[in-house]
Amino acid sequence: MRKQFILGTVVAIAAAMLPVVAAETSSAATAAKIDYSKCTDLKSCGGMDALVAAAKKEGKLNVITLPRDWANYGEAMDLFSKAFGIKITDDNPDGSSAYEIQTVRTAPASKVPDAVDVGITYGADNANLFSPYKVQNWKDITPTYKDANGRWYGDYAGVIALSYDTSIPKAPASFNDLKDPAFKNMVAIGGDPSGAQEALMSVFAANLANGGTTANVQTGIDYFKALKTSGNFVTVLANGQNLLAGAYKVSFSWSFNGPGAVATAAKAGKTIKYVIPSDAVIKGTPYIMAIPFNAPHPAAARLWTEFLYSENKGKGSTTIGSTKGMTGSKIFAAINGGQNIWIAGGALPIEYDAMVAKGTNAAAPAGYGIPAGAKIVTPSPADQDAAKALLKAQWPAIAGN
Repeated sequence: MRKQFILGTVVAIAAAMLPVVAAETSSAATAAKIDYSKCTDLKSCGGMDALVAAAKKEGKLNVITLPRDWANYGEAMDLFSKAFGIKITDDNPDGSSAYEIQTVRTAPASKVPDAVDVGITYGADNANLFSPYKVQNWKDITPTYKDANGRWYGDYAGVIALSYDTSIPKAPASFNDLKDPAFKNMVAIGGDPSGAQEALMSVFAANLANGGTTANVQTGIDYFKALKTSGNFVTVLANGQNLLAGAYKVSFSWSFNGPGAVATAAKAGKTIKYVIPSDAVIKGTPYIMAIPFNAPHPAAARLWTEFLYSENKGKGSTTIGSTKGMTGSKIFAAINGGQNIWIAGGALPIEYDAMVAKGTNAAAPAGYGIPAGAKIVTPSPADQDAAKALLKAQWPAIAGN
């Protein structure tokens, strides 16, 4: 009798598994017929089940210049890998937008990034490097920040903040404060502003704080020249490793780096704070996402992009559990979408207004207290191109030792 029960149970389980196996077989068959380097939306990719099947078969995703603390990208990468079983390689996490574009152009075929996340001018000025692809939530991306053909589109934005180690004798609250001799050998910036977007916007913020306009950042350049002359500005890259090593104490950073950076520093026994400077509130144009036309894992690239632009409220990397036996579409529907992951990291995602209207935002972005009555300024892409031209000519003399 027991033998018959066991046999019946096995048969029942096998029968229940048949639809899943059939679905996986069908998805794989559909995926095998598609050139994923050329599909331009989810439908032409065969639907979510086929896209996931193809991405899983590739098994890898190359990303580039994504610090784990940056806009909660660590959680995004962990969740994507756990949910879909795809290994992620992150090249040069502390690199710049210029480095990303150069890598797309010159890296060996297997090392080309499958997706880039760069400042808007780097994407718009190099649209010929990217494949057209429109995510499911394409309509929720404001037309101002997307290429009509889908070669690039905005992902998230932030506000320039001052980040500082609370062990210093004086807490900075403005760009003007940093001129004080009390900040000798303490102030750093996140790279070369002619090639790194965060650093570029830091120059715009310094420019605004000292009476300049977005049309000409010479005043901001002069501010850093003066900081270098006084000895307050140190020419080391502002990143987590250098902060923890004590190479600098104060830097300019996107507000969306705060939650992750504060937590990481705390684990190392340091306390850091973020504050929006009282004399300049610069909100950046959104960073932009794009898929290089020569992406080595084109299906994984498109799945990654769909994931980052998803508005789902679902499970995170610590709660997802096993996805074995689940169809691709069911996995995708079960996990937290990238737009909400960015919100949790303090970023303002590109689809935020649409998400609020639909109630798909899990929370409001973390803020650091924009000063009451402050004018929020966003330099246009044309302003940014003009600024980079000035900086390419003048920054090497400032950064040189």
